[in-house]
Amino acid sequence: MSDRGAGPYGITAGPDGALWLSLVHGGRIARLTPSGDVTVHPLDSPDCGPSVITPGPDGALWFTRNRDHRIGRITVDGAASSFATPTPGSGPFGIAPGADGALWFTEMTADAIGRIATDGSIEEFPLPVRGAFPSMITLGPDRAMWFTANQADAIGRISPEGIVTLHPLPTAKAGPVGITASGDALWFVEISAGQIGRITPDGEIHEFPLPDRGARPHAIVAAPPGGCWFTEWATNRIAHITPDGEFTHHDLPSPASEPHGITIAPNGVVWTALEIGTVAHLHP
Repeated sequence: MSDRGAGPYGITAGPDGALWLSLVHGGRIARLTPSGDVTVHPLDSPDCGPSVITPGPDGALWFTRNRDHRIGRITVDGAASSFATPTPGSGPFGIAPGADGALWFTEMTADAIGRIATDGSIEEFPLPVRGAFPSMITLGPDRAMWFTANQADAIGRISPEGIVTLHPLPTAKAGPVGITASGDALWFVEISAGQIGRITPDGEIHEFPLPDRGARPHAIVAAPPGGCWFTEWATNRIAHITPDGEFTHHDLPSPASEPHGITIAPNGVVWTALEIGTVAHLHP
């Protein structure tokens, strides 16, 4: 696909075997088939800022609408709906399915974690600190939800009951963003410090500095059977880290392509959304 004004941002493998993307600048959701056919679904507001997208437990795709503070849902047939968050100006961003059959999301500007059931009912859980800027979220190996607190330089955990624990990072001004579960731990990126981090459910943290500390890693996804793939926004690359912390880097073909979201298709191919208006894939 190529639409320089659309701003592909989030990307995920859908239940229908296609890739689904959020077009953050165009206010649309796109579907990309394995054969390369693209279908674009306009949303009810072109300025809603669709950001992170994920498969839901109901066979639909769920996504955050960061600019109009709603949670969106789209079926594989393209029928879209949305639900307003209870807190005005909440700034939802990360979203992921939980172990309880609901979806959990971050509210960046409200300093809260939200939970939305598939019927659209929403609960909110405030964080214990202000200005934390919770960003991405994922299901952990302990069946709790784990999230990055970007401005608090911490990794957070929220239990199914809504109890929040924050784990401060060893590095000041780390700016964690993306997070994923791999094996028995959580892996995350530190966009400001140029590092990849690993945290176990009991709170033990280890950090791995990138060779280029200015790479600004952004999103990360677990890669079976081990390790993770992540985007390096500032250096126009995607990279892999092994469970032991060894890096491999791959340049993207388009210059200054601004890689953001990253996912792995069922066939093992790594896909990334490039904000310049395209997607790229790599065969490991």
